[in-house]
Amino acid sequence: MATLPAEIIIEQKMINSTSPKYLNIKIIIVAAISAFACFQSCSPSKPPLTGNLPAQLYYTADDYKSVEKINTHVHIRMDDTTFLNLAAADNFRVLNVSVNSPSAPPIEKQRNISVRLIKSYPTRISYATTISVKNWNSEAWQQEMIYFLKESFDMGAVGVKVWKNIGMDLRDKNGKFVMIDDPRFDPIIDFIEKSNKTLIGHLGEPRNCWLPIEKMTVQGDKDYFKAHPQYHMYLHPEYPSYEDQLNAKDRMLAKHPNLRFVGAHLGSLEWSVDELAKRLDRFPNMAVDMAERISHLQYQAVTDWQKVHDFFIKYQDRLIYATDQRVDSTQIPSQRNTEAHESWLRHWKFFTSDEKMKVPKVEKEFKGLKLPREVVDKIYRKNAEKWFPEMAKLH
Repeated sequence: MATLPAEIIIEQKMINSTSPKYLNIKIIIVAAISAFACFQSCSPSKPPLTGNLPAQLYYTADDYKSVEKINTHVHIRMDDTTFLNLAAADNFRVLNVSVNSPSAPPIEKQRNISVRLIKSYPTRISYATTISVKNWNSEAWQQEMIYFLKESFDMGAVGVKVWKNIGMDLRDKNGKFVMIDDPRFDPIIDFIEKSNKTLIGHLGEPRNCWLPIEKMTVQGDKDYFKAHPQYHMYLHPEYPSYEDQLNAKDRMLAKHPNLRFVGAHLGSLEWSVDELAKRLDRFPNMAVDMAERISHLQYQAVTDWQKVHDFFIKYQDRLIYATDQRVDSTQIPSQRNTEAHESWLRHWKFFTSDEKMKVPKVEKEFKGLKLPREVVDKIYRKNAEKWFPEMAKLH
């Protein structure tokens, strides 16, 4: 709480006096204190909430289930209701994101799964469609994709995801890698913008992707790139570089300043909150989700807790909670749900407490960020509803 101005600090004996002599003074003092408190809380230029604030400004572990939350990045690839039941029990709504990946079902099937789940759980789940590049070199590709997107929007899609195959796999007729700023994408992106939908961009990969396994910073990346060497760019120096990926995305955003864009996985700038801040400053139409990259924030908190904390305070309107959890037939549902629940609890602890923590993906101990309630509410719900407006209707 702020210190009261010197003008209204009165000796305690005067405050406690019952003498009529001091009665009017007491009334004036109480009014002045109330006015000052209102000024502190209502001022539009109030500073970020930091320091030793009253306990009611923070959530606790006990608040976890009572707080309404949204997870904007999951992949439910089968008609499985157990995951949605878990989400409901933990007070989550989810955004089911389609992806044009060779490991995923055809995009039409992904859409149909989402539509069926939405019919069964209309207030629990939304979905985002995706862009296929299967017929990229066909003259009819653009019209085919616009038709598919319109059809998907009519079926309830609130956004569109583009995947890392753009920039890391797709090639044109001459064998050149196709990046997201290629002019052939412009009519597609314009259509998404005019339809008032959000583009979700998984473009590029974490910077660790361009490092040898032993130099990667978090265990999740080490495990993923060991299992997927085709995407481990350290092994493929002939592919576009990390900087090439970021620059292509920047050029695309510069061409489409009114596009509502959410950079998946912290916009592939997970390794540095400073570098991510530069992009957020440059592109006001950009937010980022934290899917599968919270460990990178925790890794940075090991050595510079204050910087990570202050980043969340400053960019509290641009950061969206997400996890990238997958639901498919390769998993044991009970084990998958237990792991999901445990990871959600760890994330909640990281954002709401200042306790010392250890997590599986980060080698060293770090402290929770203990963000104020108003920031936590934005990260977990309000920002999702802002950047995916149709999700605000799911109550």
